[in-house]
Amino acid sequence: MSENGKPVISLENVEKIYKTKAGPLKVLKGVNFQVDEGEFVAIVGPSGSGKSTLINMITGIDRPTSGEVFVANQRLTKLSENQVAKWRGRNVGVVFQFFQLLPTITVVENVMLPMHYCNTYGGKRRERAMELLEMVDIPDVADKYPSQISGGQQQRAAIARALANDPKVIVGDEPTGNLDTLSAGLVFALFEELVSQGKTIVMVTHDKDLAGQVPRVEEVRDGRLMTQEEIDQRLVTGR
Repeated sequence: MSENGKPVISLENVEKIYKTKAGPLKVLKGVNFQVDEGEFVAIVGPSGSGKSTLINMITGIDRPTSGEVFVANQRLTKLSENQVAKWRGRNVGVVFQFFQLLPTITVVENVMLPMHYCNTYGGKRRERAMELLEMVDIPDVADKYPSQISGGQQQRAAIARALANDPKVIVGDEPTGNLDTLSAGLVFALFEELVSQGKTIVMVTHDKDLAGQVPRVEEVRDGRLMTQEEIDQRLVTGR
């Protein structure tokens, strides 16, 4: 629970319907999902099941068609797009599969970007960015460009950027999906360390071995979170 006794993430009867040429497409179907502060949760499921849409609700990148989303004591469904963007910059760090570092600025400048956007750490932004790069064990690449470092180093830089404004929640959308096994293991170990420091992490992954190391795993199928009974039944039947 958060300081006020409520989950740090709460989705209440969330539905998401997209308009397509073939008609309405319901991607999320009445999802209820709560995460307490300091939890580490993996979200698994087949492609197209609604995993990414679910975490886009948590970050405010997407809005529900119906239902409510509360994250870090904020009701996201009542905020404007600009308000959500500013709220996200301070409260949620997002780590993507393909890093999304800006190629025309250095690694340390990429880490400083969220501080510029949210007007935080005035006068100490480079110092803060270097502390984060030290924490993810890549201070030596600070003044290099993303194209000059490895994929594993780029992802660790992306995690440092996600931590720039000391958010309560970290969301990963396949954060190890574009990495070799060794680099994926290093990123996962970093996530475990962040959880031990009190961060809340929700991570989408296709990596079953990685998911098996996470304390809590939720499975999404056909736009719904499966119950433990359904998961157990599928294990028995093999379907």
